[in-house]
Amino acid sequence: MPVRLRLDAGTATPKVITPSPSADADAATLSSKAPSTPGNAAQSCDQLRSLNHELIEMNDQLRASLEQQRAASLDCLNVLHSLDIATILLDANLNIRLFTPASHALFNMLAADIGRPMADLCPMATDANLLEDARTVMRDMKPLEREVQSRSGLSFTRRISPYNQDDDFVEGVVITFTDICDKKQVTEALEDATHKAQVATTARSRFLACASHDLRQPLQTLKLLQGLLLSLLKDEQPRKLTVRIGETVGAMSGMLNALLDINHIETGAIQATPVCFRMSDLLDRLADEFSYKAVAKGLKLRVVPCHLSIESDPRLLEQVLRNLLSNALKYTHEGRILLGCRRHGGWLSIEVWDTGIGIEQSRLESLRDAPSPADRPLLGHGAGLLIVRRLCAVLGHRMRAQSSLAKGSAFTIDVALSRESGALAGVTYDIDRQEQGRVAHRGMILIVEDDVELLELLGALLKSEGYQVAMATDGVAALTSVTRGGVQPDLILADFNLPGSINGLQTITQLRKTLHRNIPAVILTGDISRQTSRDVAFEHCTQLNKPAKFKEINFVIASLLAQHHMSFIDRELSEMIDSHDENASIVFIVDRDDLFRDTIRDVLESSDYLVHDYASCEAFLEDYSPGLRACLLIDAHLQGMDGLQLLHRLRSNGDDLPAIMISGSSEVSIAVEAMKAGASDFIEKPFGRSEVLQSVALALEQSMDASKKLAWTQQATHCINSLTLRQRQVMDMVLAGYPSKNIAAQLGISQRTVENHRASIMTRTHSKSIPALARIALAAKSRVGA
Repeated sequence: MPVRLRLDAGTATPKVITPSPSADADAATLSSKAPSTPGNAAQSCDQLRSLNHELIEMNDQLRASLEQQRAASLDCLNVLHSLDIATILLDANLNIRLFTPASHALFNMLAADIGRPMADLCPMATDANLLEDARTVMRDMKPLEREVQSRSGLSFTRRISPYNQDDDFVEGVVITFTDICDKKQVTEALEDATHKAQVATTARSRFLACASHDLRQPLQTLKLLQGLLLSLLKDEQPRKLTVRIGETVGAMSGMLNALLDINHIETGAIQATPVCFRMSDLLDRLADEFSYKAVAKGLKLRVVPCHLSIESDPRLLEQVLRNLLSNALKYTHEGRILLGCRRHGGWLSIEVWDTGIGIEQSRLESLRDAPSPADRPLLGHGAGLLIVRRLCAVLGHRMRAQSSLAKGSAFTIDVALSRESGALAGVTYDIDRQEQGRVAHRGMILIVEDDVELLELLGALLKSEGYQVAMATDGVAALTSVTRGGVQPDLILADFNLPGSINGLQTITQLRKTLHRNIPAVILTGDISRQTSRDVAFEHCTQLNKPAKFKEINFVIASLLAQHHMSFIDRELSEMIDSHDENASIVFIVDRDDLFRDTIRDVLESSDYLVHDYASCEAFLEDYSPGLRACLLIDAHLQGMDGLQLLHRLRSNGDDLPAIMISGSSEVSIAVEAMKAGASDFIEKPFGRSEVLQSVALALEQSMDASKKLAWTQQATHCINSLTLRQRQVMDMVLAGYPSKNIAAQLGISQRTVENHRASIMTRTHSKSIPALARIALAAKSRVGA
């Protein structure tokens, strides 16, 4: 009986299975051998029926399996064709086995191209490495991605993956092309939006700084007029009203300060630079600043000495404590204020207590939980505490607060102690401000202010205090009064923003240069931007923010004149003692900025160094003669021959002139290259007066005493040897310029662990900056190499 079986699911024509002739022959043989009986015939029929039934079942199973495979194949093809991703399947010889319709737009593929080598097709314009990458993937059995571009300018992410069989034998590769044009457009739009936001932030900061200055000008005049009016009034009631006017002006000034501080924090312009320093230094500065204010208000301020060392940013931490003390003074009408520290294990709690009006608990919690200073109104305690909270977040310090209405408040800042805490001793200052103001000697004061009304008012008030006063409305007039008018000021009081080509700070610099002496100076300004404060501090001037009370101005002037008088006496004695030393040290300055060279010259000459300055390395080499007791202060970025090239040239000539590299860039690579070139130190602009003097002194000392240089290298080696293997790995990667995130990924540790290692490295090597760490590491390496 014939049986129909579908052997190919792709054809509809059934085939007929019939008994073969050999089977008939076998049956005949059987019949001839066995006796033909009805029982045997019936048995044979049963066997044939059973065999036919099994064949029918097998045929049904095979038909069902083929239908399933056909359906699965159709589903796979439909899925591939529905995806808008160009996909190509190549065999081991890189011949085309399969492709999706989306590939046609990239390679002009047709159905007839199946089986052809991929090399025969015209590749994409910027994807010349397609076949080579495919061979690499088949060899390494690892996927490979590359960004490519079509002739029409469309961008794709091309990914090549190995096509494996069940036994992991590579049978070919699968190539996909993912369109990333939308993604690139979004990225470009995001970058453009970020740039616009940065520009807007910069414009906002500039606007706030300008607005702050313009608003402070009339406030300053109003503040001085209020003080003058208060001194003239005798009746109690008018005096009370005048005092209230002064308090209102002070509140307006405080709101302007808070507005600009919050803007700096929100724009990310403020970043922490933690170092190890003595807490006593910070407490002394705060005591000097706030003692007079507390006495003037009839309060008792007590600052408890602390001789421990902490790890923090001294500038930002001082701003935090200054805000807390200012709040305490403002809202404490009687009683006392306490500033002190408590040690708790490895932490130091810095606490500010007052007996003021206190803060409601609900308001204190709302201030503590406020997500952003911009979300809260700038009223009462709010602005100051929001600034403190945000600065603590920048520093990574915890702030705690407690308060009771009509009883007072207490604020605590928790700071990490340094490893050597407890070994340093502080200096305690106990100065009677009023007595100091009375004994300070009087002198000539040059006032430079473009506001004529304010200029005349300041002049009248200072004359009433017994000072001689010279006045000028701009920098040119001030210079003229000195060079032609014979004015010899003992102190300069100048506004920062002056009309004309030079500002108040540049006027002070030129006056000091003209008079050949470091005249004490006060900058009275409404510009309280961060950059202005840095510039003022670098020129070793005292900054007072408008509006300032005349008592505060008078006290600062008296203090500066008294300090200048004492330093003058000390300098005269020092010159008498050291007059026999004719071999003064020479400092060579190489920098293209004329104003910067003049400023550094004044700083160094005030410390009795001979200074020669040059605008280029070529000019220095023409004038330089080896063998002098000197050191070199050179900028890393110069036109023509730069600082590193000059150092390499000096060392190649066998000249070990000690050199200090200065740079406006904070890149670690520049510092490391400078140390490798033989620089004794690396200083980042802007830097302070004490920092450059200390660096110059250290460079000259090491160059004059070989034993001290040997001791320095031994100390550096000891510091590096104290590090663990993991800490040395972290240090090497830090000096190579890797950020903490990349270091963590390469070493297989968390970023927090990397930060802890970095802090331990800085502590163990006694380094305050990355350039200082690079100097120690190179010194230790040179000793090992020797």
